[in-house]
Amino acid sequence: MQRLYDFFRRHPTGVDSFWAFLLFGFNGLWVVAQTGLREKFVALALTFGLCLVIALRRKYPVKMLLLATALALGQLALNLRPNPGDFALLVIIYTVASETSARRWASRFALIGALLGPALSQFRFRENPVALPVWALLFFMGLLTVPFVLAWVLGDSVRTRRAYWAQVEEKAARLEREREAQSRIAVAAERARIARELHDVVAHNVSVMVVQADGAAYVLDAAPEQARQALETISGTGRQALAEMRRLLGVLRTGEQAEGGEYVPQPGVEQLADLIDQVRGAGLPVDFRVLGEPRALPSGVELTAYRIVQEALTNTRKHGGPGVSATVRLTYRADDLDLLVEDDGRGAQHELYEGGGEDGLGHGLIGMRERVGMVGGLLDAGPRPGGGFRVNAVLPLKADR
Repeated sequence: MQRLYDFFRRHPTGVDSFWAFLLFGFNGLWVVAQTGLREKFVALALTFGLCLVIALRRKYPVKMLLLATALALGQLALNLRPNPGDFALLVIIYTVASETSARRWASRFALIGALLGPALSQFRFRENPVALPVWALLFFMGLLTVPFVLAWVLGDSVRTRRAYWAQVEEKAARLEREREAQSRIAVAAERARIARELHDVVAHNVSVMVVQADGAAYVLDAAPEQARQALETISGTGRQALAEMRRLLGVLRTGEQAEGGEYVPQPGVEQLADLIDQVRGAGLPVDFRVLGEPRALPSGVELTAYRIVQEALTNTRKHGGPGVSATVRLTYRADDLDLLVEDDGRGAQHELYEGGGEDGLGHGLIGMRERVGMVGGLLDAGPRPGGGFRVNAVLPLKADR
């Protein structure tokens, strides 16, 4: 049954042609009933025209309305009385009123025809309409007018409902497109975040491994025990880097979970001591102090603070030169967290931080600024007077800041 209904919807002109053929058969009796040959020919032409209106009403609604109007006026002029073929006038009025693609003037024109047509028919085909009482004449006119007006009202209601559902579908499609666009933006933002995380993991841990490897090679013959410790540090750092990368890349896998269930928690300010111990073990002296009263921080602020310290110390090792040392200050204030990282080295050129560095691994200050901007903070970074480099970040702890 559904297939038959779908077939009818795909071939509306064919369905209308079938009904036009039936109408032609019914109206054939009226054609045969005409007395003269001329009357039969005119009735046949009128019947064919009305059937053509039925067959093409949905394909050319406005043109068929004009054809039906011409046929109706011709019927009045040639004194051809109402016949079964006049049912086409009801159908075309409904069709024009229901078509959303038809011009609005055509719908109004059809309404005027529905109101005037029956009255003109009453005056034309009643032998002595003036002899009838006024109330009787009005009653018969109204009785014949009601079906035509109802056809127009029904068609206009269908048009309004179609327009409403078309608007609802268009709105739903637009919302779907907006959701897809927002999803793509969210995916791009997540990939950018993962890229920053990978940069921090790779740049920091690989830098530690390179420093330890160079130290191990230097003391391999003179101090085998120190070389062994350096190799153990390289091994531990490598495993840590692999675990971090596995956790981050797991986000990109659709429908998969990280090994062991949940992903490893993001690092925060509590892990800064471990990070600085690792940096000290790689040969960079760091003076780390916490000022103010420590308290619970938003997870985004904690991760941002950790990554800024990690990035700044990594750049100090890469660009500070020999004999460099660093200072890290973490200050808890009433409304924000103040983070200061300084070194006394030769200082890297500013473009190395902004452009990603000579090694092409990182994003430097660009990544820092993105992270600080995501939590609504401020970042001030650049060479220090007298040498070295300074990174100062102020991270707000209140949403209304």
